[in-house]
Amino acid sequence: MEPAGDPPIVRWLEPMPSWSQEGPPGPVLRKMSAQPVTRIHPPMGIIFTTLLYCGELVSACVVSVAYSRSEDLFWLSLTLVLMLVPCVMDQLTLVFVHRDLTSDKPFVLFMHLLLLGPLIRCLEALVVFYQLGHEEEPYVTITRKKHIHKDSEFELEQEVGHTVRRLATHRNAFKRMAVIQAFLGSTPQLTLQLYVSVVEQYIPTSRVLMCICLLSVTYGALVCNVLAIQIKYDDYKICLRPLAFICIILWRSLEISTRITILVFFGSVFKQYAMAVGGANFLLFFFLPWVQFWRSSGQLPDSVEKNFSKVGTVSVLCSITLLYAGINVFCWSAVQLKLADRDLIAKSQNWGCLLLFYVFRGVENVVLILCWYFFKTEIYDYICTPMLVLQLTVAYCTSITFMLVFMEYLHPCRSLFKHNISDFLQCVCCQWAPQPLHLEPPFEPGVRHSVV
Repeated sequence: MEPAGDPPIVRWLEPMPSWSQEGPPGPVLRKMSAQPVTRIHPPMGIIFTTLLYCGELVSACVVSVAYSRSEDLFWLSLTLVLMLVPCVMDQLTLVFVHRDLTSDKPFVLFMHLLLLGPLIRCLEALVVFYQLGHEEEPYVTITRKKHIHKDSEFELEQEVGHTVRRLATHRNAFKRMAVIQAFLGSTPQLTLQLYVSVVEQYIPTSRVLMCICLLSVTYGALVCNVLAIQIKYDDYKICLRPLAFICIILWRSLEISTRITILVFFGSVFKQYAMAVGGANFLLFFFLPWVQFWRSSGQLPDSVEKNFSKVGTVSVLCSITLLYAGINVFCWSAVQLKLADRDLIAKSQNWGCLLLFYVFRGVENVVLILCWYFFKTEIYDYICTPMLVLQLTVAYCTSITFMLVFMEYLHPCRSLFKHNISDFLQCVCCQWAPQPLHLEPPFEPGVRHSVV
């Protein structure tokens, strides 16, 4: 391999067999490049995630002050809890991804203790980005990614320097932080503030907080989908088209907003039952990976962190299952956890789990909204409730439609699927369709048969 200062040299090697986990083998060409990676996009995702974190933190503090002045101690306590828990989880995630516990960075750790870790990490990422390309540095590692082009693949190898690797670590950390902030903080916070608005019959000062939470949930759901695809297809370079981003945003925003609205309306009539429904959903998805791990008789993976003991590994796995349960309470998580596996997730596309989730979640939503419709209180007398029920049902069905469109036409690794949505629907329709009867003439020895 030539040094990084030489002119770029590109070599095409012989075709290689491609054995993907889902698709059939196809021809792969390996493209080797001696040019280091220097052209990367600005860290706009890091900046946007930091702005959402700071905006939600400040607006939650303002809402807490308003609750304190009106002496609503119950809403004040819940708002503070739903603000502090995801903030602490964000700090732990950033520290864990950057592995700062074994490094000498007291100022950074102090900022994390003040819950300002994302702000200092964002500034550090901006400094790293503007230092990129100013100094020549030897490469640290070589990345090898497969690129899908129509019906063929090619594998690209590139040198990665220390600065690019640091910036990639920042991006990975903030992606996970955006998902944690969205589903462990913004979604429960949005549900709480919307419930307070419905029960108290006025929109308090939390309207700004609800808008920021809705924006954080939409962005976090988008990042969750992209991150799930990147983890599943780690060997491939994932590039989504703008239409795919729009489809994911519409799918996730309709699904999550419909789910939150149904839970809020149901909770305004049956408070205890709503808490039971939410708690049962959370506990089911939290313990389901552990039950599967216990039934498989597997061992704890050693890929979480080499320096961790079993207690530390179990703590990290509990945090992952906590996030997994928080996502599945409101929407489809797009991955299935396998705690005994080295990668912690199932790489295959399980259409059966996807079908079961949306069938049971659709039935649950219909039951909850019908219970609210038949037992609603007088606070909904000025609302056309039949039209509202119809709108919620149509919105949820529309979200499923966008999901099917994305999986069928806009998925970046669509060519790797053994079976797609149309194959599955065709198989189901074939099972329901009446099978034609093939009658054969009776056979008797010594008798000549003729078919007219």
